[in-house]
Amino acid sequence: MRIRDLILSVLALAALAAPGGWADEMSPEQRKAVRKGLEWLARNQHKDGHWSDQYPVTMTAISGMALLMEGSTIREGKYKDNIRRAVDWLMAHSQPNGMIGNPNMPGEAGRYMYGHGFGTLFLSCVVGEEEEGDRRRRLVDILERACKFSHAAQTNRGGWGYISAREGGNFDEGSVTITQVQALRAARNAGIAVPQEAIKMAQKYLSDSTDSSGGVVYSLGSGMAAGGGRPALTAAAIACGFSFGDYNSPLIKKWFKFCQQNLQGLGGARMGHDEYTHYYYAQAIYILGEDGYARLFPNSKPSERLTWSGYKKENFPGMISSQSSDGSWSGGMVGANFITPVYLTILQLDNAALPIYQR
Repeated sequence: MRIRDLILSVLALAALAAPGGWADEMSPEQRKAVRKGLEWLARNQHKDGHWSDQYPVTMTAISGMALLMEGSTIREGKYKDNIRRAVDWLMAHSQPNGMIGNPNMPGEAGRYMYGHGFGTLFLSCVVGEEEEGDRRRRLVDILERACKFSHAAQTNRGGWGYISAREGGNFDEGSVTITQVQALRAARNAGIAVPQEAIKMAQKYLSDSTDSSGGVVYSLGSGMAAGGGRPALTAAAIACGFSFGDYNSPLIKKWFKFCQQNLQGLGGARMGHDEYTHYYYAQAIYILGEDGYARLFPNSKPSERLTWSGYKKENFPGMISSQSSDGSWSGGMVGANFITPVYLTILQLDNAALPIYQR
């Protein structure tokens, strides 16, 4: 599994990003902030393996991803026991119908597709490290059923809503769609059978959801005029497009231009869903590296070009200085249990530890 992931990552790198090593060097300040943040995560994990009593499935999955990005796995590393407990908890909450989660949990009832998506993403990133045997076979079975559940929950327009299409009246919404797409991509990378039709429909959904300004609207089912293009969703769509293996299409270019015109750095005036926005936008800029934007827009001026080093210079100092003394970050739409693993994900992209986040 790991060799296959490596091959996929090599292909992705060759397609767009600049030549060079797998990872960029992290600054001492960056490393210190990451160390403190990871230690906070480890201290705040419940004994049974989950994080947070608010949206516990989602928070457990994204916290587990942050620990994986440090380089630890379920078999080795400083946080192997924390990762193992998180995997155990999510496996225990896999339902017979394939859903990862439990709609009866507080906060999960009306938005269980978020938890399902992030849970599928996280478990897909660990299955390749699991030793052969009954446990691995069970984890593969969980992921295969999870992908089938995602496909069954997809709307006829190709997107996903907070709950399944059948239960939600065929409602779809951009942010949940992005979550499902990355989960399905990670599962496919891990060798899990993923319905190809689900991927094709999702690609069409994102294309159809792009308005004349180049922004992705909140909900295709609600109509293209429902609020116009959203910067957060458009940033997420770029990461999604890269997950499809789409590195230089006209659609990717439209999304980048829209984000350049409508997104602010984390150090500026705060916008709604800042953390969510930059969780995906940072992934997109990291994949660009130093030369990717110039390849997308060869006639652009150097001062216009987005680069990973430029993104770090603009956003990392403020992100690091806003860290609390205990290692967490506060604020945002959900609080420390969300913003802390999100910022840790951004700060650890330089590690290039997971294929889903590699160039």
